[in-house]
Amino acid sequence: AKDYELRQYETAKWVSTVIRGETQKEAMRQGFWKLFHYIQGKNEKEMKIDMTVPVTCLVKSGCTDFKISFFVPFEHQDCPPQPTDSNVFIEERKAAALFVRSFGGFASPEKYAEEADALARTLRNRGQPFHEDFFYTAGYDSPFKLFNRHNEVWYFKK
Repeated sequence: AKDYELRQYETAKWVSTVIRGETQKEAMRQGFWKLFHYIQGKNEKEMKIDMTVPVTCLVKSGCTDFKISFFVPFEHQDCPPQPTDSNVFIEERKAAALFVRSFGGFASPEKYAEEADALARTLRNRGQPFHEDFFYTAGYDSPFKLFNRHNEVWYFKK
């Protein structure tokens, strides 16, 4: 469709952390740094791992816990080094079909929520069943990139 796409993602490992009781913006900041330290060598193998995109954030309605995640690079998918920070963990996300809405600019939590609402409305209007109680935000750019930025919101297809 012109305002969203349906993607099929394969099973994959992500390195994640959950930040509780903060604003989404603050949770993203704290979570990013915890995960950044992991890829900079704060792991059992003291291995530096390339930064990957997207950086995702799980947003659940009415909840102030946010799960921030980095995709584990393909070369480490089989055996990612274990985190040494007890608040950082490796998770395997099962294969899934996702409805994705893309947008540009600098994405604030408010902008992500607005785009997620727009995607949810579109999916409801088209009779597409999806899990409405949570969505993921996905950011693809460094904060230093000023133009042609790429952001997404994801809903899981039922």
